[in-house]
Amino acid sequence: MSLKCRYRYLSRHLFRLTAILTLVVLSLVGWTTHVIALPGKPIHPTFTPAATHLTPQDYAMSAPPVLSKDELNSALSQLTGWSVKEGKLHRQFQFASFVEAFGFMTSVALIAEATGHHPEWFNVYNRVTIDLTTHDSGGITTKDVELARKANELAK
Repeated sequence: MSLKCRYRYLSRHLFRLTAILTLVVLSLVGWTTHVIALPGKPIHPTFTPAATHLTPQDYAMSAPPVLSKDELNSALSQLTGWSVKEGKLHRQFQFASFVEAFGFMTSVALIAEATGHHPEWFNVYNRVTIDLTTHDSGGITTKDVELARKANELAK
């Protein structure tokens, strides 16, 4: 099989896998299908996260408390590879290739967007470095621990 044929084969299957994974992740994180009807326009189905119904005030009021030292140590004991660095949960993931690293970031991005909690991260080739903190709360919260747990599951 020539290099060009291999590239086409991998591209086609990677696209299919990405589409399937996207639908699975959307269903797992609670995105629901809504139908929007505009006056004089056809009906269009759209995907909408449940969090879009919240106002900025709702987000501020729902900011979780910062974890105590004991709670944080307990959470860290269950999070393989994570540590606290500069007041943030920190981990570096390494993958076999850039495509795997980027695929991982895409999967985490879908979850982060659906939960309204976004990581600080950095990617170089096959490495992805993630730092997590809840800015609204001023430290590490259960939101960070949960996103770290989901990132670990996706990296397996």
